Amino acid sequence: MPLLKRKPFPLAELPNDLDPNELVYQVRYTGEIFRDYDEYLNRINLYRQRVWMCKVSGKTNLTYEEALLSEEHATEKVHLFPKEVMAPALQIIQYSMLPLKDLADMIAAKLNERLYVGAELYARKDAGTYSCKISNVLEDGTGTIKYEVAWLDRNKKVTGTSIINGEDLVQKKPQFSRNFVKLFIRESTYRNAPWVLHDKLAQSHGISKSVPQNLKGKVSFKDGLLVCKKRKEMEEEAKDEPGNCKRKKLDGSERDQPAEESIKYPIDDLLVQPHPDDPVFTDRPSPSRDFNVPMECFGDLLMVWDFVSSFGRLLHLWPFSLEDFEKAICHKKGNLTLLVETHAALLRVLIKDNGEYVLAVQKRRPKITLITWTDYLCDFLEMVNIPELRDHTATIKRGHYGLLDANAKLAIFRELINQALESNIVREKLDEIVEQRQALGASRREEALEEARKKREKKERLNAEPDVNRGVDLKSVGSAAANGNHIRQNGDIVKKRNGEIQSYREDHVSDKSESKQLHTASKQNVEGKAPINNGKDLSDKDAKKLPRDDGKEVRGKSSKERREYYEREMEKRFVRTDSLGKDRNHNRYWWFQRDGRVFVESSDSKQWGYYSSKEELNLLMGSLNCKGERERELKKQLEKFYSRISLALEKRSKELAQKIAMEDESVVRRSTRVRAPPSKNPANAFLEYVNKWKEE
Repeated sequence: MPLLKRKPFPLAELPNDLDPNELVYQVRYTGEIFRDYDEYLNRINLYRQRVWMCKVSGKTNLTYEEALLSEEHATEKVHLFPKEVMAPALQIIQYSMLPLKDLADMIAAKLNERLYVGAELYARKDAGTYSCKISNVLEDGTGTIKYEVAWLDRNKKVTGTSIINGEDLVQKKPQFSRNFVKLFIRESTYRNAPWVLHDKLAQSHGISKSVPQNLKGKVSFKDGLLVCKKRKEMEEEAKDEPGNCKRKKLDGSERDQPAEESIKYPIDDLLVQPHPDDPVFTDRPSPSRDFNVPMECFGDLLMVWDFVSSFGRLLHLWPFSLEDFEKAICHKKGNLTLLVETHAALLRVLIKDNGEYVLAVQKRRPKITLITWTDYLCDFLEMVNIPELRDHTATIKRGHYGLLDANAKLAIFRELINQALESNIVREKLDEIVEQRQALGASRREEALEEARKKREKKERLNAEPDVNRGVDLKSVGSAAANGNHIRQNGDIVKKRNGEIQSYREDHVSDKSESKQLHTASKQNVEGKAPINNGKDLSDKDAKKLPRDDGKEVRGKSSKERREYYEREMEKRFVRTDSLGKDRNHNRYWWFQRDGRVFVESSDSKQWGYYSSKEELNLLMGSLNCKGERERELKKQLEKFYSRISLALEKRSKELAQKIAMEDESVVRRSTRVRAPPSKNPANAFLEYVNKWKEE
């Protein structure tokens, strides 16, 4: 049975009054049955986490199913333990107080010294070494031990027998390894410290169950199993003995009260229980779900939009909002420029890659236009040869692409992006971004080391000041003044170094001069060099990886501002969008800066929602319990990006209010000279999309 937090995890009991015809939810690998879907889902999510431990091998960071398989394989391996040496090994294990590693080493060392019937090893014969197996151990009256061995060929078949001395036997590798013995110890015992064998196993090999003298009084048997007595029980037993009594306070209560076992947080969110000392949590708001596309394909919509928006420069595709893309996907009339340009941008990447797609379209015109784009798209669908997508070829060829449902359109986009990600153009761009991120990370680490070094030197200098000041006498000070070295009295400290009198101001003066030097260095820096790190230039290799920058963002700034600068630069070099984290029920939370909303994805990826206001964000953060591992990390990420998310949500709310006002505007402005046309409806902005980055 796999362990959770190194303790057995009880399985759920069968529901009462279960009807044979009742529809229930069953966990495949445990056989547990649930009537409630939420309980079943929570249990499945717990089993899928890498928090389980194999009871036999001790492997950690496994899922429940992986731990079950590990226990099965380990048990099969333990069954290969030779029966001839099992009894001596069990005798050593019984009631041993050694740690597992030391106990396994001791048993392996003793067993490797013994040769038993059936052991396969090597022996010397005719000036050579050959494989053999011990078939009998012969011992005469004088104490001399000889071995009858059976010689084995490459197929492990016996070719003959001989009687040889122990000196002629050769062990090229130990018969028993530490890990193998560890498996045997875990499988043979039901507890450690002390290690206690299973009753049936000890009885079958004649191992005594009597508790040794050194453990008497410290252990006891409960329900047939050995348990260690707690300190309280031992103290009570000692108290009952004559001559022993425990001191009490004046009010009659005992001095030492056993403290409740404290829980070290954070723990798994599903194991967190309410506590009177918990803060008041807010009710988590229900996310909005007013999507135009079907719920099951909204994840694909987000993925496609995020990719084309993030790599817009590489694709030569002008960015567009998520709402416009969603409306364009659901639009049924005609070929929208937004979708045509998006398809064309992805298809151009495949053409430039000179791969399989180039052979499929080599007879086409080299330019993808509003008229020919469907031909290129049909060639792509025939090339990938996916039946679900190829079935839409006839509809697209007839010019009715808009009649495809949202699932079909997004499935085509998803396959286009998968092919584009395998192209050399996108891969080279990703490699370049990864190199730039690594260079920025190296620069940030160098700056942190440099800053730590300066702080350490400054601390050492301050610690050395009292000793230095004691060594300065008035005579030396006067001599220094006579040589023109003016010593200021307004808070300066006199210091002697290398035989000379020097003076310097307080820390704020030195910090100010350091900032001035950084500012001067920024002025002297020419355009095109990479940012410096606390006055130290990047290496030539790292500088080539970074884009051209005049260094004004870093030079002359405080350490906090420089850290923020590096974080911004890292975020600009997009590789992929990661979720903010998960809540108690494994729901994922996503935030896209280009959209502003916080999206919520259910644990099974079938349900989506979003929060679009600052009030909802605050309520969400107030509902997270930091005692749980997942919600603690989620709250940490939300607090990190809180100001940016709040600004994005406020900006989105203002834009939405302006759009509603423009849509409701029905009165046309008039003038004595010009009659102004009615303002454009923002809801139809996706119909007027223009690709300003289109590749000519």
